[in-house]
Amino acid sequence: MLTLQDLTFSYRKKANPVIENINLSIEPGKIYGLLGPNGAGKSTLLYLIMGMLTPVNGRVMFKGVNTRSRMPETMSDIFIVPEEFDLPTITLEQYVTLNAQYYPRFSMKELHGHLETFGLEKNPNLGALSMGQKKKVFMAFALACNTSLLLMDEPTNGLDIPGKSAFRSFIASCMNDDRTIIISTHQVHDIENLVDSVVIMDMHHILLESSLMDLSQKLAFMVTQSPEIIGKALYATPVIGGTSVVIPNDGTYDTNVNIESLFQFVLKNPQYFLQIANKE
Repeated sequence: MLTLQDLTFSYRKKANPVIENINLSIEPGKIYGLLGPNGAGKSTLLYLIMGMLTPVNGRVMFKGVNTRSRMPETMSDIFIVPEEFDLPTITLEQYVTLNAQYYPRFSMKELHGHLETFGLEKNPNLGALSMGQKKKVFMAFALACNTSLLLMDEPTNGLDIPGKSAFRSFIASCMNDDRTIIISTHQVHDIENLVDSVVIMDMHHILLESSLMDLSQKLAFMVTQSPEIIGKALYATPVIGGTSVVIPNDGTYDTNVNIESLFQFVLKNPQYFLQIANKE
Protein backbone atom coordinates (compact mmCIF):
# COMPACT_ATOMS: atom_id res chain seq x y z
CA MET A 1 0.00 0.00 0.00
CA LEU A 2 2.67 2.50 1.04
CA THR A 3 6.42 2.61 0.42
CA LEU A 4 9.02 5.14 1.56
CA GLN A 5 12.06 5.09 -0.69
CA ASP A 6 15.42 6.60 0.39
CA LEU A 7 13.54 9.40 2.13
CA THR A 8 15.56 12.37 3.42
CA PHE A 9 14.18 15.70 4.59
CA SER A 10 15.55 18.91 6.08
CA TYR A 11 13.63 22.09 6.91
CA ARG A 12 16.51 24.24 5.62
CA LYS A 13 18.98 23.52 2.84
CA LYS A 14 22.10 23.51 5.02
CA ALA A 15 20.49 22.16 8.20
CA ASN A 16 20.99 18.64 9.49
CA PRO A 17 18.37 16.20 8.17
CA VAL A 18 15.28 15.59 10.28
CA ILE A 19 14.69 12.38 8.31
CA GLU A 20 17.60 10.57 6.67
CA ASN A 21 17.63 7.68 4.17
CA ILE A 22 14.45 6.05 5.40
CA ASN A 23 13.07 3.01 3.61
CA LEU A 24 9.84 1.46 4.80
CA SER A 25 7.03 -0.71 3.45
CA ILE A 26 3.58 -0.47 5.03
CA GLU A 27 1.08 -3.27 4.48
CA PRO A 28 -2.72 -2.97 4.32
CA GLY A 29 -4.93 -4.25 7.09
CA LYS A 30 -2.58 -3.41 9.97
CA ILE A 31 -2.21 -0.89 12.77
CA TYR A 32 1.32 0.45 13.07
CA GLY A 33 2.73 2.14 16.14
CA LEU A 34 5.24 4.83 15.12
CA LEU A 35 7.28 5.28 18.29
CA GLY A 36 10.09 7.57 19.26
CA PRO A 37 11.10 10.30 21.72
CA ASN A 38 10.11 13.91 21.12
CA GLY A 39 12.20 15.32 18.28
CA ALA A 40 12.81 11.96 16.61
CA GLY A 41 11.08 13.06 13.40
CA LYS A 42 7.77 11.21 13.77
CA SER A 43 5.52 14.16 12.88
CA THR A 44 7.73 15.14 9.97
CA LEU A 45 7.51 11.59 8.65
CA LEU A 46 3.71 11.70 8.77
CA TYR A 47 3.62 15.01 6.88
CA LEU A 48 5.97 13.57 4.26
CA ILE A 49 3.70 10.56 3.87
CA MET A 50 0.74 12.92 3.46
CA GLY A 51 2.60 14.85 0.76
CA MET A 52 2.58 18.10 2.73
CA LEU A 53 6.38 18.41 2.63
CA THR A 54 8.88 18.03 -0.21
CA PRO A 55 11.72 15.60 0.56
CA VAL A 56 15.32 16.54 -0.19
CA ASN A 57 15.70 13.06 -1.60
CA GLY A 58 13.51 10.04 -2.16
CA ARG A 59 9.76 9.73 -2.43
CA VAL A 60 6.61 8.37 -0.83
CA MET A 61 4.47 6.11 -3.01
CA PHE A 62 0.86 5.37 -2.04
CA LYS A 63 -0.84 2.79 -4.25
CA GLY A 64 1.73 3.53 -6.93
CA VAL A 65 1.31 7.34 -6.84
CA ASN A 66 3.79 9.87 -5.42
CA THR A 67 1.89 11.58 -2.59
CA ARG A 68 3.75 14.86 -3.17
CA SER A 69 1.82 15.21 -6.44
CA ARG A 70 -1.29 15.74 -4.24
CA MET A 71 -3.61 14.10 -6.75
CA PRO A 72 -7.28 14.45 -5.67
CA GLU A 73 -7.94 10.70 -5.84
CA THR A 74 -4.92 10.14 -3.58
CA MET A 75 -5.78 12.85 -1.07
CA SER A 76 -9.36 11.58 -0.81
CA ASP A 77 -7.98 8.22 0.35
CA ILE A 78 -5.61 9.54 3.08
CA PHE A 79 -6.57 11.38 6.26
CA ILE A 80 -4.26 12.88 8.89
CA VAL A 81 -5.19 13.80 12.45
CA PRO A 82 -2.40 16.21 13.52
CA GLU A 83 -1.33 16.64 17.12
CA GLU A 84 -2.53 20.24 17.17
CA PHE A 85 -5.52 21.56 15.24
CA ASP A 86 -8.51 23.85 15.64
CA LEU A 87 -12.10 23.50 14.54
CA PRO A 88 -14.40 26.30 13.35
CA THR A 89 -17.20 27.62 15.54
CA ILE A 90 -19.94 25.79 13.65
CA THR A 91 -22.04 22.70 14.32
CA LEU A 92 -20.71 19.27 13.44
CA GLU A 93 -23.43 18.85 10.78
CA GLN A 94 -22.23 22.05 9.10
CA TYR A 95 -18.65 20.80 9.30
CA VAL A 96 -19.66 17.51 7.68
CA THR A 97 -21.52 19.34 4.89
CA LEU A 98 -18.37 21.34 4.09
CA ASN A 99 -15.78 18.55 4.35
CA ALA A 100 -17.31 15.10 3.87
CA GLN A 101 -17.79 15.70 0.14
CA TYR A 102 -14.05 15.20 -0.38
CA TYR A 103 -14.17 11.64 0.95
CA PRO A 104 -16.30 9.34 -1.24
CA ARG A 105 -16.71 6.62 1.40
CA PHE A 106 -17.77 8.92 4.23
CA SER A 107 -20.51 7.43 6.43
CA MET A 108 -22.76 9.59 8.63
CA LYS A 109 -23.99 6.42 10.34
CA GLU A 110 -20.46 5.47 11.32
CA LEU A 111 -19.74 9.02 12.51
CA HIS A 112 -22.70 8.85 14.89
CA GLY A 113 -21.53 5.45 16.12
CA HIS A 114 -18.03 6.77 16.84
CA LEU A 115 -19.45 9.78 18.68
CA GLU A 116 -21.55 7.43 20.80
CA THR A 117 -18.43 5.41 21.65
CA PHE A 118 -16.86 8.61 22.98
CA GLY A 119 -20.01 9.60 24.86
CA LEU A 120 -20.65 12.67 22.69
CA GLU A 121 -23.88 14.04 21.23
CA LYS A 122 -24.54 13.75 17.50
CA ASN A 123 -24.39 17.43 16.56
CA PRO A 124 -22.27 19.44 19.02
CA ASN A 125 -21.26 23.04 18.49
CA LEU A 126 -17.55 22.60 17.75
CA GLY A 127 -16.59 25.98 19.16
CA ALA A 128 -18.02 25.12 22.58
CA LEU A 129 -16.02 21.91 23.04
CA SER A 130 -12.95 21.40 25.19
CA MET A 131 -9.69 20.42 23.48
CA GLY A 132 -10.17 16.79 24.49
CA GLN A 133 -13.72 16.77 23.12
CA LYS A 134 -12.57 18.39 19.86
CA LYS A 135 -9.97 15.66 19.46
CA LYS A 136 -12.62 12.98 19.96
CA VAL A 137 -14.95 14.58 17.40
CA PHE A 138 -12.16 15.03 14.86
CA MET A 139 -10.99 11.43 15.24
CA ALA A 140 -14.59 10.23 14.87
CA PHE A 141 -14.89 12.23 11.64
CA ALA A 142 -11.53 10.90 10.42
CA LEU A 143 -12.58 7.29 10.84
CA ALA A 144 -15.99 7.92 9.29
CA CYS A 145 -14.22 9.11 6.11
CA ASN A 146 -13.16 5.47 5.57
CA THR A 147 -9.87 6.29 3.88
CA SER A 148 -7.48 3.45 3.14
CA LEU A 149 -4.73 5.20 5.10
CA LEU A 150 -5.27 7.03 8.38
CA LEU A 151 -2.38 8.89 10.03
CA MET A 152 -2.69 9.95 13.68
CA ASP A 153 -0.14 12.15 15.44
CA GLU A 154 -0.21 11.84 19.25
CA PRO A 155 -3.97 11.11 19.20
CA THR A 156 -4.27 10.40 22.93
CA ASN A 157 -2.75 13.71 24.06
CA GLY A 158 -5.44 15.62 25.92
CA LEU A 159 -7.67 12.58 26.47
CA ASP A 160 -8.67 11.45 29.95
CA ILE A 161 -8.38 7.79 31.00
CA PRO A 162 -11.91 6.83 29.82
CA GLY A 163 -11.21 8.66 26.56
CA LYS A 164 -8.01 6.69 26.00
CA SER A 165 -9.85 3.44 26.64
CA ALA A 166 -12.60 4.46 24.20
CA PHE A 167 -9.93 5.41 21.65
CA ARG A 168 -8.42 1.92 21.72
CA SER A 169 -11.86 0.33 21.40
CA PHE A 170 -13.08 2.35 18.47
CA ILE A 171 -9.78 2.09 16.56
CA ALA A 172 -9.79 -1.70 16.91
CA SER A 173 -13.45 -1.95 15.89
CA CYS A 174 -12.89 0.00 12.66
CA MET A 175 -10.11 -2.13 11.20
CA ASN A 176 -10.51 -4.19 8.05
CA ASP A 177 -8.25 -5.77 5.42
CA ASP A 178 -8.25 -2.61 3.27
CA ARG A 179 -7.42 -0.01 5.91
CA THR A 180 -4.07 0.87 7.44
CA ILE A 181 -3.63 3.09 10.50
CA ILE A 182 -0.32 4.63 11.58
CA ILE A 183 -0.36 5.99 15.13
CA SER A 184 2.57 8.22 16.08
CA THR A 185 3.12 8.53 19.81
CA HIS A 186 5.67 8.68 22.59
CA GLN A 187 3.01 7.51 25.09
CA VAL A 188 3.68 3.84 24.61
CA HIS A 189 1.11 2.61 27.15
CA ASP A 190 -1.72 4.11 25.10
CA ILE A 191 -1.24 1.68 22.20
CA GLU A 192 -0.60 -1.52 24.19
CA ASN A 193 -2.70 -4.41 22.81
CA LEU A 194 -3.74 -2.29 19.82
CA VAL A 195 -0.94 -2.32 17.24
CA ASP A 196 0.15 -5.20 14.98
CA SER A 197 3.58 -3.77 14.14
CA VAL A 198 5.98 -1.19 15.53
CA VAL A 199 8.30 1.29 13.88
CA ILE A 200 10.77 2.83 16.33
CA MET A 201 12.61 6.02 15.37
CA ASP A 202 15.41 8.06 16.88
CA MET A 203 18.22 10.30 15.63
CA HIS A 204 16.58 10.76 12.17
CA HIS A 205 16.56 7.02 11.44
CA ILE A 206 14.32 3.99 11.84
CA LEU A 207 15.93 1.72 14.41
CA LEU A 208 13.39 -1.08 14.19
CA GLU A 209 10.43 -2.10 12.03
CA SER A 210 8.80 -5.39 12.92
CA SER A 211 5.52 -7.13 13.56
CA LEU A 212 4.83 -8.02 17.18
CA MET A 213 4.46 -11.66 16.15
CA ASP A 214 8.01 -11.76 14.79
CA LEU A 215 9.37 -10.00 17.87
CA SER A 216 7.66 -12.45 20.23
CA GLN A 217 9.47 -15.32 18.47
CA LYS A 218 12.88 -13.70 18.95
CA LEU A 219 12.47 -12.07 22.35
CA ALA A 220 10.65 -12.86 25.60
CA PHE A 221 9.21 -10.23 27.93
CA MET A 222 8.40 -10.85 31.58
CA VAL A 223 8.50 -9.58 35.15
CA THR A 224 10.63 -11.83 37.33
CA GLN A 225 12.49 -12.05 40.62
CA SER A 226 14.77 -14.83 39.38
CA PRO A 227 18.46 -13.83 39.59
CA GLU A 228 19.23 -16.38 36.86
CA ILE A 229 16.81 -14.82 34.37
CA ILE A 230 17.78 -11.27 35.31
CA GLY A 231 21.42 -12.20 34.81
CA LYS A 232 20.90 -13.14 31.18
CA ALA A 233 18.57 -10.23 30.37
CA LEU A 234 19.29 -8.03 27.38
CA TYR A 235 17.35 -5.25 29.10
CA ALA A 236 16.16 -5.02 32.73
CA THR A 237 14.46 -2.36 34.81
CA PRO A 238 12.93 -2.52 38.31
CA VAL A 239 9.12 -2.50 38.48
CA ILE A 240 6.52 -3.28 41.12
CA GLY A 241 6.66 -7.02 41.76
CA GLY A 242 10.18 -7.61 40.50
CA THR A 243 12.24 -6.73 37.44
CA SER A 244 10.90 -6.26 33.93
CA VAL A 245 13.27 -8.04 31.53
CA VAL A 246 13.79 -8.68 27.86
CA ILE A 247 15.63 -11.93 27.13
CA PRO A 248 16.46 -13.93 23.99
CA ASN A 249 13.72 -16.40 23.11
CA ASP A 250 14.99 -19.82 22.07
CA GLY A 251 11.45 -21.13 21.66
CA THR A 252 11.00 -21.81 25.37
CA TYR A 253 8.83 -18.78 26.10
CA ASP A 254 5.42 -17.69 24.85
CA THR A 255 5.02 -14.09 25.98
CA ASN A 256 3.34 -10.94 24.71
CA VAL A 257 5.57 -8.06 23.63
CA ASN A 258 5.90 -5.42 26.33
CA ILE A 259 6.04 -2.39 24.05
CA GLU A 260 7.36 -0.05 26.73
CA SER A 261 10.26 -2.38 27.56
CA LEU A 262 10.92 -2.91 23.86
CA PHE A 263 10.92 0.84 23.26
CA GLN A 264 13.39 1.57 26.05
CA PHE A 265 15.56 -1.38 25.04
CA VAL A 266 15.84 -0.24 21.42
CA LEU A 267 16.62 3.38 22.33
CA LYS A 268 19.36 2.42 24.78
CA ASN A 269 20.91 -0.38 22.70
CA PRO A 270 20.05 0.26 19.03
CA GLN A 271 22.98 -1.53 17.40
CA TYR A 272 22.98 -4.46 19.80
CA PHE A 273 19.23 -4.82 19.44
CA LEU A 274 19.41 -4.96 15.66
CA GLN A 275 22.02 -7.71 15.86
CA ILE A 276 19.80 -9.78 18.16
CA ALA A 277 16.28 -9.11 16.89
CA ASN A 278 17.03 -9.21 13.16
CA LYS A 279 18.93 -12.50 13.38
CA GLU A 280 17.29 -15.12 11.19
